[in-house]
Parts: sequence; structure tokens; C-alpha cells
Amino acid sequence: MTLSSPSSPDNSALLNQQLEKLLTNLSNHPHRKLIQRSLGALLRIAEEDTERLDWKILTASLEDLEQGIKRFYPYRHTRKIAIFGSARTSPKQEEYKMAADFARCITQSGFMVITGAGGGIMQAGNEGAGRANSFGLNIKLPFEQGANKLIDGDDKLIDFKYFFTRKLFFLKESDAIALFPGGFGTQDEAFETLTLCQTGKYGPVPLVLVDKPGGDYWHSWNNYVCKQLKEKGLINPDDPSLYTITDQIDVACQTIKDFYRVYHSSRYVGQLLVMRLKLELSDAVVAQLNQEFADLLSQGKISKNVALPEEKNDLETIHLSRLTFYFNQKNFGRLYQLIARINELGLPCNVTEHPELK
Repeated sequence: MTLSSPSSPDNSALLNQQLEKLLTNLSNHPHRKLIQRSLGALLRIAEEDTERLDWKILTASLEDLEQGIKRFYPYRHTRKIAIFGSARTSPKQEEYKMAADFARCITQSGFMVITGAGGGIMQAGNEGAGRANSFGLNIKLPFEQGANKLIDGDDKLIDFKYFFTRKLFFLKESDAIALFPGGFGTQDEAFETLTLCQTGKYGPVPLVLVDKPGGDYWHSWNNYVCKQLKEKGLINPDDPSLYTITDQIDVACQTIKDFYRVYHSSRYVGQLLVMRLKLELSDAVVAQLNQEFADLLSQGKISKNVALPEEKNDLETIHLSRLTFYFNQKNFGRLYQLIARINELGLPCNVTEHPELK
């Protein structure tokens, strides 16, 4: 069912009818427990002495989420790449051309591109991908940020009120991140993405940090990370494995495609990490993985498996092979190394499915 549009006039009678219909059909809804939790949270807030400002924030956040969910739903089975970088990069600069070429390269492999819909690197991403393969996640600012002409007016352009809901969809919908040189916003996006990867709240997905040929933007950034964070024990020694730095477009594109060469996706069933693969690994390969990555396990060993009973509703992935193991959830850099090793040991193989298909 669809509730009345947030832009429509207040119509209590219509809302009551919609709620009655929802409650009537709720017992047969596949996600009824989650809907009940959502409605229950709203009811509990409504029963409190909640201020108007809190309701405005809550309402606008839900409306942001509503439009994001609707716009992305038709493209849910296509892998997408988020491109971050400076809004101030001129089309005459080499970084602009690099971003456009990267977007063109990656969409030719079947991926789609998500940008912030603004100028600079964002416009370059939409230019290279083309309108048909582009999303734009716009946010209105007093300066800099208006939708670029390459995505303006497209149904895949989404205007967000809040940065946090916009960021949520950048990461929720992205199967890889490509970062180009930028300012505070780009650095914020880089470190937030890495924080979420490092803590297991996002991914695993490939992160590529792309510079112009011979450029030192990301190498200088990496020197800071290694000297000030890694050497001082403020991050795990394996955390730099979370990202790849390159000044070559073909390397950036191939890094992303190789990540999904054998590896498909992951989820948890209780404490058990279920890693879905596009092919079944041999017993010898699994034995080698157990030997090389025993430090990742909190108990037991890495085992071959099929879809678990808890995955019965994951119809798109139920046919895939599985590796299951109890991951210690401490060293995600090493987990990325495990995925790279799986992709390496799984070759050569006859995987014909394109990496962009979820």
C-alpha cells in the first residue's frame, strides 16, 4: 500500500483509511514484524511530550528515506559505484578527465554510478557514465551545490534535506567507492567510509583512491595515515588493506571488478559470517584459507556450505556457494585480504556472470 504523499494537503480521513487497510493486510505482509516495530516507535514518540522541532526532523528524515527507497528500488539488482571528489574541480583539470574516464570505463562493464549531483568531480562522474547510468544525490546548500546539467531533471536525481540521510543512501546503495582529490567534504567521506569498513558497519566493498598520473594527493594522505595512525597504534596494521591507491584508470576499474570475481556478498546469521561465492572452492583451497587466515576465527574453521535455513528468503543468492566461519569481528583489513585471496585462488574459473549483477 502507499500512504498519502507528503506534499498533499492534510487529509485525516484518507490517512485513517490507509492505516486501516495496512493493519488489515499486516498479518500477511512478509515484513510485518519490521513494520510493527516502525509503527510502534512512532506511537511511543507520539505519546511523549515531543517538541515540534523533533517532529520536523523525524518527518523530513522519513521523507528523505521514502524517496530514496523508491528511486533506487527499480535498480536494486545492478551494482553501483559511488564517486566522491571536489565540487570545485574545473573541467579543464586532469582530475576531472580522470573521473569522467573512470565513470565511462566502469559503466561499460555494466555498473551504474552515484554522485552528489553537483559540479566538479561529481559532474565528471555523471558525464562519463551518461544519464542512463547515473544517479545524483543532491543536497541544497547556500553555495556550490546545485544539480549539474547532466543529471538535472532526471528521475534518478534525488534531493535530500539532510546530509546524514544522503550519506546513508550513498553507502547503502554502493558496491564500491571511488575517491578523487577533494576538500573537507571528500576527506569526511573518505574517513567516514573507512570508519564504517573498519568497524564492519559497511561492506566489505572495494575502495579505490584515484589521482591524476604522477599526482601525490592520496600518497600524501596515506603517508599521514601510516605515520600518524598506523605507526602510533591508532589503527590496525592491516587497515590500509581496506583501500587501493592508483593513478591509472584501468587499475581502478579492474580492482573493483576483481573484488567481485569470485566473491559475491556477505551477511551474518547469528554470529556466523556467511560469505557467498560465485563458485564452489575446492577442499584444497579451503584448507589453504584455514591455514593462512586462522587468526580471523574466534572459533572453529572456515567451512564450505550451502544456503542456510535463515537465508530462504534471499532468492537472488540462494543458489550461490558459501563459506561460513566465526569471524572475530576485530580485523576487517585481514578480512579484505581473505577476499582478495579467495578471488586469487578461485582462478582460473568459468564465472560468466557479470560482476555488476547482485
